[in-house]
Amino acid sequence: MSKRVAYAVSCDNSRGRAIQEELASGRSEFQRDRDRIIHSAAFRRLEYKTQVFVNHEGDLFRTRLTHSLEVAQIGRSIARNLGLNEDLVEAITLAHDLGHTPFGHAGQDALNDCMRDYGGFEHNLQSLRVVDVLEERYGAFDGLNLCYETREGIIKHVARKNIPKLGSLGERFLQHKRPSLEAQLANFADEIAYNNHDIDDGLRSGLITLGQLQEVSIFSRHLQHVQDKYPVLPERRMVYETIRSMINTLVTDLTRQSTCNILDAGIEHLVDVHAAPPLIGFSQQIKQEQQELKKFLFDNLYRHFRVVRMSNKARHTIERLFAAFSTEVQLLPVKYQKKFAQEGHQAIADYIAGMTDRYAIKEYQRLFAIAES
Repeated sequence: MSKRVAYAVSCDNSRGRAIQEELASGRSEFQRDRDRIIHSAAFRRLEYKTQVFVNHEGDLFRTRLTHSLEVAQIGRSIARNLGLNEDLVEAITLAHDLGHTPFGHAGQDALNDCMRDYGGFEHNLQSLRVVDVLEERYGAFDGLNLCYETREGIIKHVARKNIPKLGSLGERFLQHKRPSLEAQLANFADEIAYNNHDIDDGLRSGLITLGQLQEVSIFSRHLQHVQDKYPVLPERRMVYETIRSMINTLVTDLTRQSTCNILDAGIEHLVDVHAAPPLIGFSQQIKQEQQELKKFLFDNLYRHFRVVRMSNKARHTIERLFAAFSTEVQLLPVKYQKKFAQEGHQAIADYIAGMTDRYAIKEYQRLFAIAES
């Protein structure tokens, strides 16, 4: 492990937990956060939540769980290179999708539309709600009682109308301050992971082709390097080598550019990080190439007619479930009926957001299959 820099988050400069607890023996507080996240029910459910492809479409496509693990691996590597708190980065990256709905972004957008008259729905806020309120594992408190810095890292962005819901976590948005470098790093680890594994899943599914990808600068350059080095390599292994090489380039560039940004800004302590502009980032060339890749994936994968069809079915499923529960609260499990009496439609959002893809499909069938058969 590299020596941790003075402006990294540590147990000494942490703002601690909302509810004070005895220190753990043999673990740092951020290792403790990571362990609580891994053992949570919400983390286990990520195994059956969509990344791009619905869970039942294939066993080898990424899920929210495998995505989170890949983000954590990339995040730890970069944190080590920069001398930051690896355990905090791991905790943030493993928790960042805990509040995601079934069916990926299509499900999130549908639930946000359904909740528009009741405060809306943001998966970042829902992830925080999971770790602050919804997990039920401990006798002394609701949620997981995570450290302030872990919770701060979960909130990437938030609509201004929802800032008051964040309490002290909302201060940085109002004061235009930055979160820790560990939180900033987690965002980029997420981007590196999903761009590259979406290439892999897109090729595996046949929705995009190598020929199309060769029009994308960063992919074309790394593919050519692999072909020069391994001229007779089978296509599948060639794709793996290309993606591996791309990830290495992105991690190296992010480390180098972020180090320069930190030095140029004269960062010495954590308080300097909060007052500075964003410090973690790519070089200009890589930033532009990443934008080109994102646009390619949006146009050719996320908007592919097969993905759009799946997204429409997902939206229909979420909308019908929400409408049914809103019209007849007794259709909800008893636990959520009681929550509805206290929190209104937020209880329905909690129930639906907590569903896996296959549970949402089964719930839809239980409610509507007979009427529609």
